[in-house]
Amino acid sequence: MADFDFGFTAVDETELEAVQNANLHAGQASDTAQNAQDKLNNLYNAVIPLLSNLKKNPEKDYIYWPNRTDKIEEFEDRLMKIMNS
Repeated sequence: MADFDFGFTAVDETELEAVQNANLHAGQASDTAQNAQDKLNNLYNAVIPLLSNLKKNPEKDYIYWPNRTDKIEEFEDRLMKIMNS
């Protein structure tokens, strides 16, 4: 007759607490990493349209950009919101 393994192992209280603490820290690290990844994705998605627009007509020597200062300041504010989120 073969022994049936139910798939568990007996541990003492110290080992159980260590595993629970490790799981808690792993969960917190995962949340932090996901938050950082979300910020990076948002930054990437904010910058790509700017770069795409800048390279649209490479044969032209000049870029017509009315209200440049206002637009740049708005973009800086957007980047700061992403970084501080």
